Amino acid sequence: MSTTTRRKATLQRGERRVNGISFVVMTLLAVLMMIPIYYLLVTTFKTPAESAASPMGLPSKIDFSGYVNAWNVMEYPRAFANTAFITVVAVLGTIVFAAMAGYVLNRKAKSRLATITFLLFLSGLMFPYQMGIMGMYSLIRSMGLMDTHWAVILINIAVNTPFAIFLFYAFTGTIPKELEEAAEIDGAGVFRRFVTIIFPLLRPVVVTVAILTTLNVWNDFMGPLYFLQSREKQVILQEVYRNVGQFSTDWTAMFPMMVLGVLPLLLFYVIMQRYIIGGVIAGALKG
Repeated sequence: MSTTTRRKATLQRGERRVNGISFVVMTLLAVLMMIPIYYLLVTTFKTPAESAASPMGLPSKIDFSGYVNAWNVMEYPRAFANTAFITVVAVLGTIVFAAMAGYVLNRKAKSRLATITFLLFLSGLMFPYQMGIMGMYSLIRSMGLMDTHWAVILINIAVNTPFAIFLFYAFTGTIPKELEEAAEIDGAGVFRRFVTIIFPLLRPVVVTVAILTTLNVWNDFMGPLYFLQSREKQVILQEVYRNVGQFSTDWTAMFPMMVLGVLPLLLFYVIMQRYIIGGVIAGALKG
């Protein structure tokens, strides 16, 4: 056996050893990450006494009464409708405003005004919006939007727009200007060029922004907590929070509510998964 052949064999054995160790480590990490999910799911089928006696053990019987009680106690259809309305409107508003702003700022990048405006939008990423909650509270109250869904919607649009503009700004730079110039020769205005040419080509980043904004808005707790007082307008997280007592928390009642709150997001991800993969591939090809 030649020296070159022995070196190749040694490298292959070393590579297989590294791959085997990596597989074992990743498997252990996956198991560790699944433990909280396992604990959450099995607890939803237990009674409080059984959960206290055997936290990690399997339930003695599959009982869906916890989910039935959670559905009724949290008034799930009403809470889901409120959460879905806020999320859908906020996501659509963020996409529309960020897409138009990102497009204009990219095409006018040589302008000092556009550069300053873009930097002002990016400054919104530097500080969490919770730091300005008192100012936003005063603003919403002065606008007469307290205890309305529009208060939460407008805040979520404002909070998620800076990062969305950054994504649209970067992706717009990959679209050739020659497409717009050809449409301009045919007499198309700015708005028509954006709607008919640019926006369809932004589909990969639109999907990305829709997914990220949906997660942020659906999981937003502080906005509804401050601006939604009447129960008929409250969202899922506020209903889940009702189980948190001053001195104790009923976890067996709270966990089914958490599962019902996460389930729509899980279904949304399953539906959007094919678009996520398509968007990643399209972005890689354009880049």
